[in-house]
Amino acid sequence: MSVATIKLSSKGQIVIPKEIRDELHWQAGTQLTLVSSASGITLKTAPKKNGGNLADLIGMLQHDGAPVPVEALCVPVDYCADWQESEQRRQ
Repeated sequence: MSVATIKLSSKGQIVIPKEIRDELHWQAGTQLTLVSSASGITLKTAPKKNGGNLADLIGMLQHDGAPVPVEALCVPVDYCADWQESEQRRQ
């Protein structure tokens, strides 16, 4: 673990020394989270969004027609006819 002393610029900017960026594998574009506390701040990499949050998917698929009855949704799908039709189109 490295320690460095840095200065805050007049614009409120800081430069993270290259040795520390290399040690943490931080590159240009790495998103960081800054957390303030009574004793100072903590700088961490922001958690990567992996699309694992189910709430993000709500409303993604929209159906613009009439409601589909449950009975129609429960009917088994016959892929055979669709497969044969697609094979004929390929030839």
